[in-house]
Amino acid sequence: MTAEQTGLRIQQALDQLAEGGAQEAGEQLVRELMAMYGDGLARLVRALPAAALERLLDDPAVAGLLVLHELHPEDTATRIRRALASLPEPVELTGYDAATGSVRLRRTRGGCGCAEQDVEAALACHAPEVASVLLEQAPQLLQIGSRPPAPAQAR
Repeated sequence: MTAEQTGLRIQQALDQLAEGGAQEAGEQLVRELMAMYGDGLARLVRALPAAALERLLDDPAVAGLLVLHELHPEDTATRIRRALASLPEPVELTGYDAATGSVRLRRTRGGCGCAEQDVEAALACHAPEVASVLLEQAPQLLQIGSRPPAPAQAR
């Protein structure tokens, strides 16, 4: 299960509690559990050798938890690049505005490649502070070749 799916299930449970008038208690329960798990996760991160932590940063579930608990050692731009590196098609970061959470990306080669939702899913785990994505297509280059042979002239 992804961090996004888990978050959605938690929100659905909180919505059900709100319908029964227990929303405040449910939210407090989630805050307490988050604090407990965050504290335990922080201790694990501090105990890990740097090389072991580096390997774990590519795992979307681990990366999502580290970001959620503000324990991820990389800045946002680095996490965006890590997310893009996980995609099947090369995508280049051309801009990030921290104030708005908007990211500008460009495909580095033409073709159908990965869909925008794949890009957004990768960013959701590694850099959830990204609020909007503008994905520009790579310019299409024309294939230049020799002319077809001229038809033979009849004599």
